[in-house]
Amino acid sequence: MSPPVARPGWSRWLVPPAALSVHLAIGQAYAWSVFKPPLESALHLDGTESALPFQFAIVMLGLSAAFGGTLVERRGPRWAMTVALLCFSSGFLISALGAWTGQFWLIVLGYGVVGGIGLGIGYISPVSTLIKWFPDRPGMATGVAIMGFGGGALIASPWSAQMLESFGADRTGIALAFVVHGLSYAVFMSLGVLLVRVPRTETPVAGAPSTVSGAQVSARSAVRTPQFWCLWLVLCTNVTAGIGILEKAAPMITDFFAGSTTPVSASAAAGFVALLSAANMAGRIGWSSTSDLIGRKNVYRVYLGVGALMYLLIALFGDGSKPLFVLCALVILSFYGGGFATVPAYLKDLFGTYQVGAIHGRLLTAWSTAGVLGPLIVNWIADRQEAAGRHGSSLYGLSFAIMIGLLVVGFAANEFIRPVHPRHHVPAPRKDADVARQQPESA
Repeated sequence: MSPPVARPGWSRWLVPPAALSVHLAIGQAYAWSVFKPPLESALHLDGTESALPFQFAIVMLGLSAAFGGTLVERRGPRWAMTVALLCFSSGFLISALGAWTGQFWLIVLGYGVVGGIGLGIGYISPVSTLIKWFPDRPGMATGVAIMGFGGGALIASPWSAQMLESFGADRTGIALAFVVHGLSYAVFMSLGVLLVRVPRTETPVAGAPSTVSGAQVSARSAVRTPQFWCLWLVLCTNVTAGIGILEKAAPMITDFFAGSTTPVSASAAAGFVALLSAANMAGRIGWSSTSDLIGRKNVYRVYLGVGALMYLLIALFGDGSKPLFVLCALVILSFYGGGFATVPAYLKDLFGTYQVGAIHGRLLTAWSTAGVLGPLIVNWIADRQEAAGRHGSSLYGLSFAIMIGLLVVGFAANEFIRPVHPRHHVPAPRKDADVARQQPESA
């Protein structure tokens, strides 16, 4: 399947909707918690077991993005979106079979492994194409697409809940919900497959810089540079800090104000989670667009430096003021989303567009690491503090201190990022060679 080339006059503004159709679909991953209670009841699972499909999906996201990134660059966005569609949708259908037969391992295989591959390939599929179409605004372009991943749960959560209410929360109802998800997302993602195009020239926008201007570095060379690993550390620490709140948001706000005169109800805690999702989504487009104006290094200084300050305010004063707690958490989650959306443009600045999709895929292993590290820090420490007889906000004091330390480490790593040394650059094609290749065609 060759990459489809845009015809003359084709609008580049059709590419973001194509990317959104994929990212809004795979963003369902953030709504997995809707299926946890029904699965636990229908298949007699505990909380750790019911989380396995999601955990496998995130791990496979990072691995498939890392190992498939070069192939995505070679085959193009339509091939990648097709693979993502087939894997993600078939993952739901395999999971439906598992739910219907009561075989939980099939749900782990379907949603976690097969669907997780679709997550990784789908996540990186439009990145390099968007950057090539929008060399003048790469942060905004990738932010629009990756915003869809953050906002996918806003659609999937109520939709999934409604289906489970209509079909029932038993094995048959869960299986039917999985089937509807798989078929519906296949249709929705096919819009992106049909719509996506690659630019005809290296300068798709008049007056904008060429997409191949500046340093160009291959994926193989990029992972050998200190810049890559500094940025890996920057992304890992930023994501760890965000997941530290996102993964335990409802019980965290409940614990913080459990001893106050106005404790947080279950419905209010659920509303807090929805606000965090909105901040996550808004940060992806807002902060990534800001990075086009102030630069990628500066916006990461904000993410990491101000993020550490927000954590410090929650740790010191959060249990005494609900507005302060909520505001600081919203800011942290906007940085979490913004970090994801800004990093492809940061990679483009450092390594060029030559194999930016493949480099992005390798960098996403930082997400897999943070997806394990963030929840582990918060949950393990909270469990130990509770076993020691502590309660309320004291359950999280140590974990918040660790998060502040990690953000400081990420801030320092960002300061060490410099332009890539010329020895890593891909040699520019010789003009005389180009002329020699063109002469037989013009003769």
